[in-house]
Amino acid sequence: MKKLFSLMSLVTAFTLFIGNTTFADGLNSIHTHDGNYVIAAGDAGNIFRSVNGGSTWAKYTELSINFKSVFTLGTNVWLSADNGTIYKSSVNSVTLTPYLSGVVTSVNSVSFIDASNGFACGDNGVVVKSVNGGTSWTPVNTGLPTTNFNSVSFKDASNGIVVGNSGIAYTTINGGSSWTLETTGTTRNLKDAKYYSDGIAIVGEWGTLLVKYGAAPWSAVATKINSDIRAIAGTSINETHICGGGGFIRNNKSSNTGFLNFEKNPMLANLVDITFANSNTGFAVSSLNNAIIKTVNGGDSWELPASVSVAYNWVSKPGASGNFLGNNMSLHPTDRNQIFIVFGNQVYKSKDKGETWSTVGNVIPSGSTPHSFFVSPLDTNIWLVAIQSSPDKVYRTTNYGQTWTTVISMAFSNYGQPLEMDQNNPHNFYFAPDNGGFYKSTDDGATFTNIFSSISGTGGEFRSPCDLLVQWNNSNTIFLADGVTSSGLAKLFKSVDGGMNWTSVHTNASSSEVPSMSNTVFDDKLIFATEWPGNNIYKSVNSGNSFVTNNSNSFSGWGSDICREDPTLIVTGSWGASATISLNGGSNWTTISSGLSGHGGGILVPDRGYIIAHQGNNVYKLNVQYTVITSVSENVITGTPNEFNLSQNYPNPFNPTTNIKFDIPNSGNVSLKVYNELGKEVNNLINSYRSAGKYEINFDATNLSSGIYFYKLETGDFTATKKMLLIK
Repeated sequence: MKKLFSLMSLVTAFTLFIGNTTFADGLNSIHTHDGNYVIAAGDAGNIFRSVNGGSTWAKYTELSINFKSVFTLGTNVWLSADNGTIYKSSVNSVTLTPYLSGVVTSVNSVSFIDASNGFACGDNGVVVKSVNGGTSWTPVNTGLPTTNFNSVSFKDASNGIVVGNSGIAYTTINGGSSWTLETTGTTRNLKDAKYYSDGIAIVGEWGTLLVKYGAAPWSAVATKINSDIRAIAGTSINETHICGGGGFIRNNKSSNTGFLNFEKNPMLANLVDITFANSNTGFAVSSLNNAIIKTVNGGDSWELPASVSVAYNWVSKPGASGNFLGNNMSLHPTDRNQIFIVFGNQVYKSKDKGETWSTVGNVIPSGSTPHSFFVSPLDTNIWLVAIQSSPDKVYRTTNYGQTWTTVISMAFSNYGQPLEMDQNNPHNFYFAPDNGGFYKSTDDGATFTNIFSSISGTGGEFRSPCDLLVQWNNSNTIFLADGVTSSGLAKLFKSVDGGMNWTSVHTNASSSEVPSMSNTVFDDKLIFATEWPGNNIYKSVNSGNSFVTNNSNSFSGWGSDICREDPTLIVTGSWGASATISLNGGSNWTTISSGLSGHGGGILVPDRGYIIAHQGNNVYKLNVQYTVITSVSENVITGTPNEFNLSQNYPNPFNPTTNIKFDIPNSGNVSLKVYNELGKEVNNLINSYRSAGKYEINFDATNLSSGIYFYKLETGDFTATKKMLLIK
């Protein structure tokens, strides 16, 4: 039995509602073999197909199917689903032919070596093989456990790999007749594998990345992230691209074995699959939207199709509120969903990435305006908070906020962040008070000692420190931002001996404070800094020895953060309701202020799809909506006609959409094009194979001007042309 995709109206954002039925956006898999024909598929039968390298897309829907994987080779297309079925189609057809894999569980991955030989894997230990192009499938899982397998990849008919949950990976050298367990060194779920001619790569949850270069043993790459890596693509083991998390893409080109080449891209949502046709052309998709991104330069940059628009909007997340100043947000070290924040004298916790909040622990004994807050990644029972009081104090708890102890009682800036944790050695904390001294704790904040010696050998003191920053991978290098409100003189100091001696590295006479600095584990030379009341963002690429103006906003700066999984993404806020974002390392910036309210304190960017602002008396999360619009929508009408027919469009005249019906009694190639009065083609609605049937096209002429147009239907046996009138 054959099924036809129903091509539906394509004006989509995160969720598309048609009538009383909900069609979820999002794509689970994408593949191309030549860079021209591209197909992507997801849950609820969501399919996108392009025959021109992604310049235009058509959307098809088969509601009863959740597609898990797609694969193309030559003129063949295969799709696997969670119903135990593997579907076959053609690059020249929208016909979908189902073939049973022999199981009823989810088939999570399908891959073919040539037009005949292919493999698929799925839940409960399923691994099957086809030698007739996917028409029939035979189990080849002897000796394999009943774990859920997520990916299968073969470099030829004999050598392949299958990976799954709990760190399970098996290889074969005889086409699946027998399998050998690989020692992966992890129990994390493995999500994807790629068997190249010169090596193998495996990715999985919590930043898992394993590579095998040629005959060398497996090596684990320290990816320095805790978000999931979901997919692999590339032309060789030395030109491998990986994607995942909230939207990062990285590669190991130019012998960068740490995969620290970050690919600039516009997606602020999880990326779950990636495909490359050659060393230059690639595509990637998210399970949260239909905006397919493309690169034509090997990943140096990625772009959205011209038909996609992006809207940024901050959404308030009530439940935690009160006074604050500075960034009082802290991530849980082992639970990616948990985040802490302090408002007033109360700590709040979210278990769902900031969506909802509830109080945790007892109130902080005195004070009402917190400035800095940390949850120890070594022991989550230990918290430290700097809070305005009389005098100002640093409080510490060792029992999850049940009781608090004063560890410092000393005045600090009423607008700064005087407390900092050493991320390289979280046992160490630093504290910088007003008018002198620099204090260090080596016992998880229990006691502090003044270690300050001098500034540039003069014996001078800091005025009113605004922020502290420890360099990644080098605890001896520390930065201190110093400023006094209305002084008109903001300063940045650097220490290379752990905070004893300091040198001035930047002075800005046009602003009074440097309220925020941010750095990244991926590049210890990179630092961004904001200023107040000035509107500049400063950048250093030489470990803070010098700073240059990177961008000038229309508002004064305040909080900032470099994305924890991708240093090409930076977000800065303001002491007001404004924020800005860069998706390419600071080369370009976009204002993202819609929805914000109140004064800004802190910015936190755990991953590309998870951006939080500590704002006013509330918490805000950035919502990014991708709207995908095409000019062509197609619907397959039940029934096979007896003769060819091209109907008059309706409505006519129209503005800006109209419907065109046609009937074809014989299967074959179909062309439906729109021309202007001069005979110039202005839109190619259809130019591919269609099965015999009745069809209806919805044509959107938004981009055309008013006037008379002609639409022409051509098949091997029939040609017809009709006139229509667009009035705007």
